Amino acid sequence: MTKVVFMGTPHFSVPILTMLHEEGYEIIAVVTQPDRPVGRKKVLTPPPVKEEALRLGLPVIQPEKLRNSEELQEIINLQPDIVITAAFGQILPKELLDAPELGCINVHASLLPKYRGGAPIHQAVLDGQTKTGITIMYMAQKLDAGDIISQSEIPIEETDHTGGLFDKLSIVGRDLLKETLPTIIAGTNDRIPQNEDEVTFAHNISREQERIHWTNDARTIYNQVRGLHPWPVAYTTLNGENVKIWWSSIGSTSTDLEPGTVVKIEKDQFEVATGDGKTLAILDLQPAGKKRMTAQDYLRGTGSKLQIGDRFE
Repeated sequence: MTKVVFMGTPHFSVPILTMLHEEGYEIIAVVTQPDRPVGRKKVLTPPPVKEEALRLGLPVIQPEKLRNSEELQEIINLQPDIVITAAFGQILPKELLDAPELGCINVHASLLPKYRGGAPIHQAVLDGQTKTGITIMYMAQKLDAGDIISQSEIPIEETDHTGGLFDKLSIVGRDLLKETLPTIIAGTNDRIPQNEDEVTFAHNISREQERIHWTNDARTIYNQVRGLHPWPVAYTTLNGENVKIWWSSIGSTSTDLEPGTVVKIEKDQFEVATGDGKTLAILDLQPAGKKRMTAQDYLRGTGSKLQIGDRFE
């Protein structure tokens, strides 16, 4: 029986781990990130993959840093036939990449060579892409640069956001790995080098990427809002205080007012001028120090004094 070490951390990885267990692979260890403090009360919380591994009765290893750690040697000593990663969150050292007979493979949430890096789903939405997918690939020392084994493509719909695509691609990844893994074990799989001329990157989201620049066109800002939903969430400022914009749509109004200016207020939304003479309709937001709320609730309460001509910066 093929001995598998599975490495993953967030909800994205859970269906993939569950599938491997249901398909009868011998999972000799699940490697995930350490428990982290979550929420305002900083409650120490296990990552979703750990919760699923414990539910399935699988042994869990949680290195703070894999490189030069005792846990790294522990994993190598298990002598896995294959290591499978899916959004693990750490770079694998060469010693581990070289250890399994069948290699180390990764379930990556983009159509490589596009969007190598830690935020491929976010970046695809931010860039207004109309398709994305999953790549099963061999891991190499260079980030997401290994040979492609298989791919599966899905459309990015107009109203898709990053959170929804995480869920969709998790299932695509599960199904593609289920189909591909037997060919890897049998040695009959494809192995396609990536075209380096087509490489793009999706680095982890920076704080600057979260800030809305109203001089951008309405479509760009709309993609920013949905690309950062439901985390880390786009933000702007009003009267010097941060306001998170959870959801929006492209408005119906044309305007020559300065970008960032409130140009229209309705019962359940308000529209803000953007850099191309169009507007962004704000539907769901979170003022500083408040909970997330609909624009309708905001306009009835905290934002009741909002007026046409007010400026978001």
